[in-house]
Amino acid sequence: METFLIITAAVLWGFATGVLIPRPAYRSSVPDQQPWRSECPAGHPLAGTGAGWLGPARCSAGDTYGPSSLPVTAVTVVVCVLLAAATGARPELLVWLMLAPACVLLAVVDSAAHRLPDVLTLPAAAAALILLGVAVLQPEAGGSWTSAVLSSLILAACYLALFLISRGFGFGDVKLALVLGAVLGWYGWPIVLIGTFAGYLLGALYGIGLLVAGRAGRTTRIPFGPFLLAGAFAGVLLGSA
Repeated sequence: METFLIITAAVLWGFATGVLIPRPAYRSSVPDQQPWRSECPAGHPLAGTGAGWLGPARCSAGDTYGPSSLPVTAVTVVVCVLLAAATGARPELLVWLMLAPACVLLAVVDSAAHRLPDVLTLPAAAAALILLGVAVLQPEAGGSWTSAVLSSLILAACYLALFLISRGFGFGDVKLALVLGAVLGWYGWPIVLIGTFAGYLLGALYGIGLLVAGRAGRTTRIPFGPFLLAGAFAGVLLGSA
């Protein structure tokens, strides 16, 4: 019965948050240093408060914009359900569910605009560390806050080094590493290595696929954030099991 209630709550949370993603995804999917969108591509103001982050994914003319609500919501629900099924009633589940919609949003924005906005990555990193600090105080916590903090800092430092020596890495990935290191480090260093490697592997396979299909060259940059997030997601599921 407890498992059923947890899964049901995860489904409802995933749906409630997933339907809200298209609007902020559209608003923030702009080139670096550009202001957030407040109009649809046709120039109509967004429905509701144009500068707001909550509201329908349509403009005042009734046209929809941004990513399709159905697949984004479905992905968010699936992510939340898998996290709930793997983690169970442990207190860190609340942390994972809080971070899940933000991570889906980050993946969508990076896929569309090749950027990971600070307004998303830095609050997510702070929330991860603070909420895990609260979770570790609970008697049934399944991880270590100390290793989460250390992993967050070390992984960000490693990504910073890669950013400085590699053209394939963006500075947004460095800030995203603060989040990834925290959630993976919660379950220990082996999970950090597995989750990080999984992200690199997925990104490499995607890049190879584009090369084979003739859709990219050796110098083509791909959005790496979605793959890093997917790898971390796999690591958290493995660590929760």
